[in-house]
Amino acid sequence: MASVPSGTPCWADLATPGLDRARRFYPELFGWTGRVDPEPEAGGYTTFQLDGRAVAGVGPPAVPDQVPIWSTYVATDDADLVTGRVERAGGQVVVPPFEVFDRGRMAVFSDPAGAAFSVWQPMAFSGAEVFDVPGAMCWTELVTPDPDGARIFYELVFGWQPEEEPMGQTSYTGWRLGDRMVAGMMPPREEAFAADSPAYWTLYFSVADADATAARAAELGGTILVPPRDIPAGRVTALRDPDGALFSLIALTP
Repeated sequence: MASVPSGTPCWADLATPGLDRARRFYPELFGWTGRVDPEPEAGGYTTFQLDGRAVAGVGPPAVPDQVPIWSTYVATDDADLVTGRVERAGGQVVVPPFEVFDRGRMAVFSDPAGAAFSVWQPMAFSGAEVFDVPGAMCWTELVTPDPDGARIFYELVFGWQPEEEPMGQTSYTGWRLGDRMVAGMMPPREEAFAADSPAYWTLYFSVADADATAARAAELGGTILVPPRDIPAGRVTALRDPDGALFSLIALTP
């Protein structure tokens, strides 16, 4: 049974050639523990836990030259149905739906501007068990040079309704599903470009103190890409881990 409704981000994982480094870096940064999948075919896939509850995962890259990347998974009741919607809406099917042992079915897509995202159809594993607390994922955001195209695409694929929100000098789009805001979208900030695509999904982890956690990430071998700054929702910073994977932190405004 899904821990979140269909159409809502439910899981995130990191694909990286630096699996051992990631298993050290993120637990040091967030207080996570790691549980390595015993199945040999899993390639050492590790589920990170916060106080015994699943929060995120890390595994080896699918292809040898893949850029280290955090992936957002959106919950679905039917991965095959989403695949058809993606194709009709002009996106690409990167990896068609397949079963991950007895845990669920997943697929990987890219939107028309090239931003990659995944879906998860739960079976034995429903996704993250905790959100929105320090050390857990709390938000996911599309950075894209084509917001108009993205508004159409994600509404067709997931039924998300775009809502414009003023945010300083830039326009910000929140995506609503029913009565809940599930994701956001903004135009690119030059310094925050992902290495492999001008359009990408970025993941936010909640922290108690954005400045202290960013400083700790740098001590552990990460890079501060966008120094901590205040936005209406809280204090945010963008980082790269020791292998270059992009992620963000936010200390949410109470």
